[in-house]
Amino acid sequence: MTDAPHSFELLAGAGRSPVILHVPHSARVIPDDVRAGIVLGDEELERELGHITDAHTAEIAEAAAGLAGVTPWRFVNRLSRLVVDPERFPDEREEMRAVGMGAVYTRTTHGGVLRPEDIDPEPLVERYFRPYARAMTQAVADRLAATGRAVIIDVHSYPSRRLPYELHGDGPRPAVCLGTDPFHTPPGLLDAAREAFGETGLDSPFSGTYVPLEFYGKRPEASALMVEIRRDTYMTEPGGPAGAGLERLAGALARLVDAVSR
Repeated sequence: MTDAPHSFELLAGAGRSPVILHVPHSARVIPDDVRAGIVLGDEELERELGHITDAHTAEIAEAAAGLAGVTPWRFVNRLSRLVVDPERFPDEREEMRAVGMGAVYTRTTHGGVLRPEDIDPEPLVERYFRPYARAMTQAVADRLAATGRAVIIDVHSYPSRRLPYELHGDGPRPAVCLGTDPFHTPPGLLDAAREAFGETGLDSPFSGTYVPLEFYGKRPEASALMVEIRRDTYMTEPGGPAGAGLERLAGALARLVDAVSR
């Protein structure tokens, strides 16, 4: 069984770095007691993990941190998003509840049953979601205190073909989608990402970015950008091995880190 304090990890960067590479969806690990509440058989669950996991994004962030001139901090979820999704709103503000994918998922990527609809999400939210949110909030607060600013770069990936759960998947699917927030994504951060990655799109098929609620809409010095990497550019879909594209993307991410660390 995995206890909540060990379900995520903050990996230290340089004291003068304002950057946090946030990797929320890279893991496939599900504790046994949480697995017991998922109705899928083992083979079905493995297929679902292949579709829903942002595979190898932790490795991209790790490689980028090693290449960067100023080492960024990394906040990495070590459990699958099928345990809880730390980037969802834990209440009715979350639009993904419409497809059974709030903080605690009840539906799969293809609309099948993952958990019973009448599940009480609160035990999982209390055990996993809230400790994660508190720790990420503290990590951002520490960067603000140390450097006067925090730059959260959310590292994600997405499938080359739309999956049924996507609410806004009918638009462009660029090699790299940059998700923005009107309050927390300044033009300089967006420009740096475009320069680093080259071919990018904006807020399609996924939009927005993650900022802890304590700072959301309140602290512009906590800036944020979501980097959504199309999976066929670096791996075999769904859920397969990484290829040569991983190194190239890590280099691009390192360039972004260096650009915003100055």
